[in-house]
Amino acid sequence: PPKSPQNPGRLEFSVEMSCQGCADAVRAALDAVKLLELRPQEQSVLVETTAAAERVQELLENSGCRAVLKGMGAPPGGAAVAALGGPGGVRGLLRFLQLSPGRCIVDGAVTGLPPGPHGLHIHEFGDLSDPCDSCGGHFNPDGETHGGPQDEHRHAGDLGNIWADAEGHARFRIEDSKLKVWDIIGRSVVVAEGEDDLGRGSHPLSRVTGNSGRGLACGVVARAAGLFQNPKRVCSCDGVTLWEERDRSRGASPGTPMETPMETPSPHL
Repeated sequence: PPKSPQNPGRLEFSVEMSCQGCADAVRAALDAVKLLELRPQEQSVLVETTAAAERVQELLENSGCRAVLKGMGAPPGGAAVAALGGPGGVRGLLRFLQLSPGRCIVDGAVTGLPPGPHGLHIHEFGDLSDPCDSCGGHFNPDGETHGGPQDEHRHAGDLGNIWADAEGHARFRIEDSKLKVWDIIGRSVVVAEGEDDLGRGSHPLSRVTGNSGRGLACGVVARAAGLFQNPKRVCSCDGVTLWEERDRSRGASPGTPMETPMETPSPHL
């Protein structure tokens, strides 16, 4: 896929460190990542990176410690999260971080996809009653035609393509100039079955949807915590710790790192 300049974002993780040896292992695991804070007593790690959050979490858990993303950035525009699912078994988790009015980071991981490119779009409605078919058209407050993420004239919800590898995993970090977190809360994110032609094809739907086909997976965008906005370690609704929730949401045995993203965001987000 084409590359574009990336600006670093800050990620806050809770990491299950119980001794100085754990902290040393975490520090070593983050050798290639800019580590801003490591506080073993608070079980807190703060990094600045252009890598996807799932990749940083994988590095942290390679240390042998369980890790959970607690917050992203510290911008006035806030942060959001969307858990994706679909009838075909596609699952994913996307996070949105508004760095400034003209800079929104979309950080995500999706699994269960057919290998190759897939269109990624914000849709107008958060209605999942008929899975992805009830999400409406692409989010388009300015009445533009469909285009690519680098085009001046395009839908605000046009995020281009993500690429799935041979195992069906897509991990990505997109920086978008039109998307604004405060405009998409309650709307939906949809991963399409095919490649988005970015409005450059000859098909009648090229300037409408990028001729990318039906949605394979979708989810509603909800508010998420920023940096240091979520200190809780026990869910007030059921008394489950964030470590237990991490394992339960992934279907893993305690302490087991996962190679695929979570199916649903944990309550602490």
